[in-house]
Amino acid sequence: MNKEDTVFPVDGQLVMILPRAGASITNPDVQLPIFSADADGYYLEMQVVSDPNDKCEVAVTRRVSLENVSAQEWQDFCSQYAHLDLTNCTDQGISKGLEKIQDIRVKRLFMALLTFLNTRQVAIILFLYKQARDQGNGRLVNFRSNDLLESLGYSRGKDGSFTTRLRSQINQDLFALHRTELMLAQPLKKGTGMGAKVMVKSILRIRDYEIDNLPRDFDLAKAVYYTYKLADAYTVALEFFDGPERTGDYVLFSNNIDTKQKQGNNAKNDYKMKLLVYLASRMKWDKLIDGQSILISKQYLLKNLDLLGSNSSRNNQILWRTIEELQAEGYILDVQELPGKRKMTNIYFQINPEKLRQN
Repeated sequence: MNKEDTVFPVDGQLVMILPRAGASITNPDVQLPIFSADADGYYLEMQVVSDPNDKCEVAVTRRVSLENVSAQEWQDFCSQYAHLDLTNCTDQGISKGLEKIQDIRVKRLFMALLTFLNTRQVAIILFLYKQARDQGNGRLVNFRSNDLLESLGYSRGKDGSFTTRLRSQINQDLFALHRTELMLAQPLKKGTGMGAKVMVKSILRIRDYEIDNLPRDFDLAKAVYYTYKLADAYTVALEFFDGPERTGDYVLFSNNIDTKQKQGNNAKNDYKMKLLVYLASRMKWDKLIDGQSILISKQYLLKNLDLLGSNSSRNNQILWRTIEELQAEGYILDVQELPGKRKMTNIYFQINPEKLRQN
């Protein structure tokens, strides 16, 4: 087997922003969701502000366009905002914080925005980039829904099919990745001064979908808002896509990366995936030591793994247990906790280039 067949490339710009774009509602950098309007229409959006003390953190806005909304519907949407209980979202879970919102469409919009880029959705993205490598069609990827469900480690029922709950969950994830736009500004030199280039992209766009057995009623938007259906196959375009044949800006992930979902476990608790993606992101932001090592503040590791509670002992245990899991799988060759400036603790990682590396 060719050495490059053991890894697959994921767009470097996407890898850089994944942890920021997917920051959870408990992250201190995440601001309240708001309804907004401009000349192009109405939006529900939420901003992740940048930390001025960390050059690896950028401000990212994620937003969902409210398509075909009348002035009256806009007013109705805004009135629903009063029923969003953010304290319950952070303390008791997002479903609890949204339970007072009666409009199912608004509730699902909030749910998509607040849970955007959870680790299950990141696993879907990795599946799609691996398919892109295998299919060789550039940014266009074709896949069967059942193949995706199997890659995530889900089991079929006795009748050979996947449950409605699982299919609904994946449908919600795909549509969230399709419809949620990311906005971020990149510094841009303008003559003797500095300006900014604002980028607006979705992670992916659904181009078409297939239904195996007709007649079968399926509507993509209705499936997201009002039903629990999943099409049998999809073609998607990866909006972030600069593979080897383009700019060469990518990160190589191991083919055997574990994207399986733990049965009964919430995607927000998949700390191993969070740490792996954060390490990959920092590899793109920072200059690696000797080409494969990196030094990261423990404070930023805890924040980006959502280990933000007051129980520091528990948070530390989860962090080190997660690090040990990645060591056991060969992603990390060596790790050390080192004292830093101003009593800040840093953690030194030596990354295995056979499992995870830059271009």
